[in-house]
Amino acid sequence: MDLRKLKTLIDLVQQSGIAELEITEGEERVRISRGGTAQATPVQVYTLPPQAGGAPVVAGAPPPAAGAPAAPVEGEAAVPEGHVIRSPMVGTFYRSSAPGAKSFVEVGQTVKSGDTLCIIEAMKLLNEIEADRDGTVKAILVENGQPVEYGEPLFILG
Repeated sequence: MDLRKLKTLIDLVQQSGIAELEITEGEERVRISRGGTAQATPVQVYTLPPQAGGAPVVAGAPPPAAGAPAAPVEGEAAVPEGHVIRSPMVGTFYRSSAPGAKSFVEVGQTVKSGDTLCIIEAMKLLNEIEADRDGTVKAILVENGQPVEYGEPLFILG
């Protein structure tokens, strides 16, 4: 991979706000990680050994064992039963419209279909997430300011 491509990738990571980028090109792999400080972006470039089938390698957590049920972690609170409101996108979860402002909803509060429950910021756009049915907020499953994934449970309505 040439130096101009590496510079372009580093600039992309810095401008986009993503934390890490990994590219596999043939047998070469580049991972660019951005730290929370104003230091230079660390770049690791190394060559992978040849693989059978030529499939690209993607770093990540190993998949869970097939058929193994997820055991609850000791000390973890049990999630109440009810209607689950899931994240429709990847982004950052916010309970209120501005820092220091009152939260849209609290546990125990009754909500109507269409009421705003939270905001998810994605690509600098603020997306209001609304209740899709009437109910009472039984649980808020995400902390304010935390990243959320597509399909991740956010609220339990009773």
